Amino acid sequence: MAKKSQKPGMSKFTKWIWRLFLGGLISVFLIFMLAALGVFGTLPTFEELENPENNLATEVISIDGETLGKYYRENRTPVKFSELPDNLIEALIATEDERFYEHSGIDFQGTARAAIKLGRDGGASTITQQLAKMLFTKQASGNIAKRLIQKVKEWVIAIRLETQYTKNEIITMYFNKYDFGHNAVGIRSASRIHFGKEPNEMTVEESAMLVGMLKNSSLYNPMRRAEMVTQRRNVVLGQMVRNEFLTEKEKDSLQQLPLELDINLEGHSDGTATYFREYVREFMRKWMKENPKSNGESYNIYRDGLKIYVTLDSRLQQNAEEAMTEHMSNLQRVFFKQQKKNKTAPFYDLEKSQIESTMLSAMKRSDRWRKMKKNGASEKEIKESFFLETPMKIFSWKGDIDTVLTPYDSIRYNKHILQSGLLSTDPTTGHVKAWVGGIDYKHFQYDHVKQGKRQVGSTFKPFVYATAINQLGLSPCDEFPNTPYTIPAGKYHLDEDWTPRNSGDEYGGLRTLKNALANSINVISANLIDQTTPQNVVKMAKNLGVETDIPAVPSVALGTVDLSLYEMVGALNTFANKGMYVKPMMILRIEDKNGTILEEFTPETREVLSESIAYTTINLMEGVTRYGSGVRLRTSGGKYPDKVVTGYPYQFTNAIAGKTGTTQNQSDGWFIGLVPNLSTGVWVGAEDRAVHFVDITRGQGASMALPIWALYMKRNYENEDLNISTEDFEIPEDLTINVDCGRVVKNEEEGGEEEQKPDLNEEIDF
Repeated sequence: MAKKSQKPGMSKFTKWIWRLFLGGLISVFLIFMLAALGVFGTLPTFEELENPENNLATEVISIDGETLGKYYRENRTPVKFSELPDNLIEALIATEDERFYEHSGIDFQGTARAAIKLGRDGGASTITQQLAKMLFTKQASGNIAKRLIQKVKEWVIAIRLETQYTKNEIITMYFNKYDFGHNAVGIRSASRIHFGKEPNEMTVEESAMLVGMLKNSSLYNPMRRAEMVTQRRNVVLGQMVRNEFLTEKEKDSLQQLPLELDINLEGHSDGTATYFREYVREFMRKWMKENPKSNGESYNIYRDGLKIYVTLDSRLQQNAEEAMTEHMSNLQRVFFKQQKKNKTAPFYDLEKSQIESTMLSAMKRSDRWRKMKKNGASEKEIKESFFLETPMKIFSWKGDIDTVLTPYDSIRYNKHILQSGLLSTDPTTGHVKAWVGGIDYKHFQYDHVKQGKRQVGSTFKPFVYATAINQLGLSPCDEFPNTPYTIPAGKYHLDEDWTPRNSGDEYGGLRTLKNALANSINVISANLIDQTTPQNVVKMAKNLGVETDIPAVPSVALGTVDLSLYEMVGALNTFANKGMYVKPMMILRIEDKNGTILEEFTPETREVLSESIAYTTINLMEGVTRYGSGVRLRTSGGKYPDKVVTGYPYQFTNAIAGKTGTTQNQSDGWFIGLVPNLSTGVWVGAEDRAVHFVDITRGQGASMALPIWALYMKRNYENEDLNISTEDFEIPEDLTINVDCGRVVKNEEEGGEEEQKPDLNEEIDF
């Protein structure tokens, strides 16, 4: 008897498999439909899909097209698809979604493979699904059931994204959204931070490295795990061979290359023009209040992706920062050595009680004091905390130092650190070209360009001389006696007689105005302000753009007023600009994220002086650099930086109008130098006026500030593309004032209260 056939049994098993399979499909379909209907939570609306939420960084862009910095919650600056290199797109497709151009948001083949192999060969999330997760899921749930629901919702969103956007748009959104770490959100930030270049400039191996980071940017961090990242990059290169984007030979060659990183962090305290960017932030805060969007909402500098085009030139800015770093690091070395002999270092001229008061004031200005007070601590508890040793980082010119100090000692250490500011503008346009508000924004955030005001010393004297030439019709060749000059008590509301002294009490003979300004002869400045009156000198300074209230007293002739670099450079610009005042200008225009111009800015100008008076004042100031306190700009001897104070091998030969300034006890050193199309002012000093060099040789403006100007201008002249003028100042056609005073004896001793030329051959122990 024949055996019974097994077909019915097989058929039953097959039917069971099919029922299970179809049931699964129906279940998935039902879950999918329920998710689409919002049963498992709301899904993004049509409008949200059209405009997915993005936090776009606002960029500050220099006049030469470089991004100086950004303001952001997420450091994202979007790029267009056309700005993505082919090798980057190919690396992405090969590694993350080989069938990207074939599916409609869900790769069913990949999903089936992942299900059968239980994810051992990787998941099946398409690029579109990953984008959906980044845009709308944010954080994956650790709960399996909840994560499954999230996954289904991502499928729904992925399909909707595919209907709303082209494949190229999805790739662009993906690269613009991914967080690569280290404040690098989006491909543009990632390429700039890791390689110092724009995305379209990246090489194949660089693109492969960034695509490799997509798996887990925290794990595959090239700044911490270079070897692991290199291995991951090589996997991506292998995938590119598999998908026929590279040949085996190309892959083998590229895999041998080391990671070539060029790290350029873009934190708020990193990068270039940090002090200037903080000024722009404050400017924008006011601007946004006064200029709302068309719907009445305020712009958000951290999210709206504005573009702020500024007057700064990134090349001049870099030159300025490098010049300041070079000189200040060397000057600080000299200062530290001098302080070893100071028992009350870094203070001079203060009693013990005054030092304690100064330190207490600094403690009360600290974050530590404010936070402890806010948290309810008593003043006694707060003070005691300043004397407990704490791990910290302190500033040094060789890099931050990890150490253990009491907060009190760290404050006293910081008071040893010399500070500086530099402002450089084009006098013809008012455009600010370089702005260095201090030596290190991370440690010292006080801006010494616009925020800080310090006694200006002899840099104020050009205002006195310009007033005298304008009001009294004087010539640079007119002579005045170099003898003590007294303004009696009662005049100009003086309580007592005022008789200023020359430096070194050197008197006798006659001096031309040109010689007197070049050598800062105080007695002649006193004579001039008495003839013109302090009120008229103050009026001249105000007309030239000085905004600070200036007391109309005779001593202002010697620069006893506190002014900012911003005011001083802006005012002296007028002489270089033929008597036309142009207010310093920093912002050119503001655009929204779509490139629509929100506002354009124009310079504020007014005529203050005739061309003849302006040129005559410039001619006077040229004497400073030809045979006065600034003559060291033209010397060829000396050795810098070994001889920071006496070494001046700058050898400038072009026309330079300038003025040095040094205040009482060498607390402040200034130099402001002008060429026809660039005016630059430099200030150097310490946070406290009681912190200073003890001697005039090291502590005068010509030693502290002038070298920064010289190093900066040397760098500028080396780059011919900057077109910094080496020409003479233009002589007015109708000039009737005699400016040719014949030969002036050089190397005369300084007669000013504050300045003195050191012997360039003098040996100074540093």
